[in-house]
Amino acid sequence: MENTKGINRAQFLAGAAAVGLAGAVLPAGRAEAGGRAGLTRRGVVYTVGAGETPGTAWSADRMRADIRAISDDLHADAVEITGDGVERLTATAAEAAERGLHIWLQPKIGDIPQGDILEQVAETGRFAERLRRQGASVEFGVGCEFQLFVPGIVPGETVLERVENLLNGTVDRERMQRGLDRFTARAAKVGRSVFRGRLGYAAGSDDKVDWDLFDIVGLNYYSYFPRHEDYVRDVSKYLIRGKPLAITEFGSCTYAGAPQDGGMGWYSVDHGKTPPEIKGDLVRSERTQAAYLMDLLDVFESMGLYAAMAYEFVSPDSPHRPDNPRHDLDMASYSITKSVKDRPDDPASDWHWEPKEAFHALARRYGRACRASGQRQ
Repeated sequence: MENTKGINRAQFLAGAAAVGLAGAVLPAGRAEAGGRAGLTRRGVVYTVGAGETPGTAWSADRMRADIRAISDDLHADAVEITGDGVERLTATAAEAAERGLHIWLQPKIGDIPQGDILEQVAETGRFAERLRRQGASVEFGVGCEFQLFVPGIVPGETVLERVENLLNGTVDRERMQRGLDRFTARAAKVGRSVFRGRLGYAAGSDDKVDWDLFDIVGLNYYSYFPRHEDYVRDVSKYLIRGKPLAITEFGSCTYAGAPQDGGMGWYSVDHGKTPPEIKGDLVRSERTQAAYLMDLLDVFESMGLYAAMAYEFVSPDSPHRPDNPRHDLDMASYSITKSVKDRPDDPASDWHWEPKEAFHALARRYGRACRASGQRQ
């Protein structure tokens, strides 16, 4: 994504690590009142953006191929479309609707004035409403972790500065909460004014949110526990009676021990080096990433949560280098695919993605769910 108006991957993951997301759940640990065991929606996060380099810039053709793969190869029935740039968000949502996917459309905009953020929320929400009226299955998220992304709630000019202030404890928590409450209410009001379907918000795990403003609670989940019951106990904290709980993100990086690092796996890259390189002696392990995703799906399915969106489909700014482990940035990527450049040392090089073990594991799981429910595969 652009560094000017948007946030890059490292910034976003730093934010997720500091605070996490909250989702929507239902009574007695069930996703929705009267719901049955198992997830209702199974999908993946697809981030739109202009790209960090000329080689990873936005491409409508590439997006269409990716959405087709999410539908036909991954067998997902849902996709979370997020990022910045209204035209990219809406074009991707239209393609997903054409493919018959359920859509969670959520702008993720950082480091621009509050009024400009709300304008983009309104514009994106209007498009979501048009899709809904045309018969698409769509829900609208007004944003995520506002205290990190929205200037004026926490001190700091950038997302990373705000994260650092939160981690250092140099924040007036009461003042932050007042600012968060004000902006969340404004965003919800804007969302309601343009969108008539179910409205959601993706909150941090430490957030205090007035969930009466929303129909769906969203949670970015990167915790690690050794036992299934520990996960159930932890996730249960986010259940709100009468509200569906959507896991808006869950995932792991691609090295041994990555699940224990949770949302800080991205920190395994030293971006101060040119080119950036992996810190320490990490060992690439696609199996570790895949196993963590399957373990969490087991938890979410057993609790009957509403939705789970694996983070994320592709991360072109973290290319895979099988010939050079020190520069295999994909090890610190949460993507279920690996991005491979045609010319590894050329920033402008074209690239393609290849499925990781996590992709294949999700495809098998999602495919079985489609067959069991009689949906398309």
